[in-house]
Amino acid sequence: MNGDGDTYLSIGELARRTGLTVKAVRAYSDRGIVPPEGRTPAGYRRYGPEAVARLRLVRTLRALGLDLPTIREALDRDTPAAELAAVHAEALAVRIRVLTARRAVLMSAARRDATPEEMELMHRLAALSEDERRALTREFLDEVLGGPGSGMNLEGVARSMTPDLSDNPAEEETEAWIELAELCQDPGFRATMRRTAAHHAADLAEHAAGVPRPGPEAVIRDRIAPARAAGIDPGSTQARAVVDAVTAAYARQCGRPDDAALRRRLLARLDTVNDPRRERYLHLLAVVNRWPAPDPLAPELDWFCAALRARTAA
Repeated sequence: MNGDGDTYLSIGELARRTGLTVKAVRAYSDRGIVPPEGRTPAGYRRYGPEAVARLRLVRTLRALGLDLPTIREALDRDTPAAELAAVHAEALAVRIRVLTARRAVLMSAARRDATPEEMELMHRLAALSEDERRALTREFLDEVLGGPGSGMNLEGVARSMTPDLSDNPAEEETEAWIELAELCQDPGFRATMRRTAAHHAADLAEHAAGVPRPGPEAVIRDRIAPARAAGIDPGSTQARAVVDAVTAAYARQCGRPDDAALRRRLLARLDTVNDPRRERYLHLLAVVNRWPAPDPLAPELDWFCAALRARTAA
């Protein structure tokens, strides 16, 4: 006991009260994390009652993953436990994001049997900062949609096609971002999207008074879904009325007659739009942005293009 009547504790008693081993207590003491308040005449270390609370905090922080230098610094500065917990929680959040991105890369690589070169690219894409991700997609959209000064006013389209990965993305969102970023760098996909944008811009330029209206794809979805549900074959005579309704609506939008030239123009546009990579991009975009999954348009486009070719050839 000290002069004030407080009981000093031996290493063994300190270990018993804190649930630590004698070896662990001695190691913490040697590092200065729990220094002794004195020694017995025989040289044995003795600790004050506050050492119990200090060691219990050390045990908790170690279990949560904090390293010993950080713990000692915090204890020496009398950093409040709540503040220390908040700092460590943020550090863990960063670590979790890094590990989630790495796991997404590995899972994606395993599913597609990726080569080492592909894995390296996926890892690089997953590790991009927010500014780097925005720069990558902005460069892609500027190229395929014309960008500023191109004469194509497709800024609204660009906004609707811009991915915005969360600061704390789920694994499937990171995987979707990686695949989407790879698509953005695919020269073939870029060429398809440039043609799609050119068709769209040409149609917008011909809209009456420059007022945008639903594109032919929206009309096709509304008209073709019931025809497909009814089992109408695209090559049948029943399909003629459906085709005529769609091409007539498109002709009105463009301010042109519904003739063979307009139908060839529409077919060229739809063949470009019907690239499976475009639909894949829109699906991945919805995953990244946490939007509802878009309904696939390919079945309606396949049906209508087949029906339109039959009518145009005839």
